[in-house]
Amino acid sequence: MVSPQSPDSPAIVLCTLNAKYIHASLGLRYLLANMGDLKLRTVLREFTIARQPQEIADELLALLGEPAPGATQIVGFGVYIWNVAQTTGVVRRLKAARPDVKVVLGGPEVSHEVEEQEIVRLADHVITGWGDVSFAGLCRALLHGPQPLMKIIPGEQPPLDQIALPYAEYSEADLAHRLLYVEASRGCPFKCEFCLSSLDKTAWAFDLDAFLAQMQMLYERGARNFKFVDRTFNLKIDASVRILQFFLDRLPAPGATDAAGELFVHFEVIPDQLPDRLKHMIAQFPPGVLQLEVGVQSFNAEVQQRISRRQDNAKTEANLRWLMACSHAHLHADLIFGLPGETLASFGAGFDRLHALGPHEIQLGILKRLRGTPIARHSVAYAMVYDPQPPYTVQSTGAVEAATLQRFTRFSRYWDLVANSGRFTHTLAFLLGAGVDASIENTSDARAASPSPFYTFLAFADWLWRTSRQTSGFTPEALVDALFDYLAIERRLPAATVQRTLLADYLASGARASPRALQGLLPKREAALAPGTKTLAQRQERHLAMRQTVD
Repeated sequence: MVSPQSPDSPAIVLCTLNAKYIHASLGLRYLLANMGDLKLRTVLREFTIARQPQEIADELLALLGEPAPGATQIVGFGVYIWNVAQTTGVVRRLKAARPDVKVVLGGPEVSHEVEEQEIVRLADHVITGWGDVSFAGLCRALLHGPQPLMKIIPGEQPPLDQIALPYAEYSEADLAHRLLYVEASRGCPFKCEFCLSSLDKTAWAFDLDAFLAQMQMLYERGARNFKFVDRTFNLKIDASVRILQFFLDRLPAPGATDAAGELFVHFEVIPDQLPDRLKHMIAQFPPGVLQLEVGVQSFNAEVQQRISRRQDNAKTEANLRWLMACSHAHLHADLIFGLPGETLASFGAGFDRLHALGPHEIQLGILKRLRGTPIARHSVAYAMVYDPQPPYTVQSTGAVEAATLQRFTRFSRYWDLVANSGRFTHTLAFLLGAGVDASIENTSDARAASPSPFYTFLAFADWLWRTSRQTSGFTPEALVDALFDYLAIERRLPAATVQRTLLADYLASGARASPRALQGLLPKREAALAPGTKTLAQRQERHLAMRQTVD
């Protein structure tokens, strides 16, 4: 039962479903900041994809109230690859209950191949591409006329200095509890065919003085976590240096503390462009402040050329090696499995090459055919088969059969649990250093001559799946026991050595239960950690939270 519409009922609702509560929508805040005279009649509501579509629809209906004669109300939805299925359910229920409500869609997922999508059929209008000023213009037409004639409306791309910056729209609750997404530039000059940014042709930078003034405003309000969504943060070195200097200047003096919390800044960088001026700035950051996401994606030169990716592999290796040796930055490197023509063996070689450089995390993604991306041109020639449902993950290729892709999916999940979690630093090194025999891998592309981290972990992943039949729901204690069983029983490595290694990791992680494999070895429980003290695993959780993309 919805309440009657009152004069206070909003004319416009901006809505999206985030992957998790911790993520705040930058796109919706751009729309709100640019509503002009309609801003006071607009409200922003964010949900998560964990909520049921009917619950979300009911909340929106209650917010809108009963329809008033002659009144127009608009709900704009931000639609992304991670929320399109759930958002479709919300839109269907909303339109069934209130057909008069004008539903407007925007976002990357509905900017391409719109004729194929159910959510587009349900909506009244769709803005493709940039919506910063186009959404407000459409709302004025819907509210005051003349009524728009087109359902699909190409978004206007104005000069960046004509777009109001959105950072004042972050609430106090956002600053206290959520990641703050910011951008100093948009677009990307590179042409990597798996990425929507390949359609941009170039990159555009916001006025740096205006942007840094907004960052200062956020900082003064207590913001300490900044995730830059720029695709190419280190494209323009002058701007990169100024931004890094801005954050360096706001670090507390050695020995001092900041009542607002620890500063943490995340950037996505081009792997083969790290000139000395930028190195000098990066080297000045103390531990725990700077996280760099480096999109390596593939070391296979033929695959790189096939997908129009320009990357100097030698410079990439040299830069990663320098970052690990000469900086305190937390290094997070990405690889993509399933690219056209990439085999398991060639991917494994690239994984080993990257692992040898020692990044703190290796994030393993599986190719997705995002709507509108040029990667689709390889579908026939390389027998690329994609899941027709979001997130459109590749299911098989001419070089990798479906069973191998499923196998790699499990590998990726277990790698996150064991390697990227930060809970098993010593155990992982022990596991990977032990290598794997060709008889265990039992494939022609195994590497018995010298231990391959990729095939060694793949053997563990195969065993863990075979013995558990699960890829989620593992407690830290269950993983300790699984690693012990694999290393000491399956691999017949010295049990006492395995236990000592697991014990060191378990104690360092801050976990406080009693794994079966460590019975009788755990010391007497000490007092709880002092408030504000972070374990390695807790710090790693913050890094992992920063990994959410905003495609």
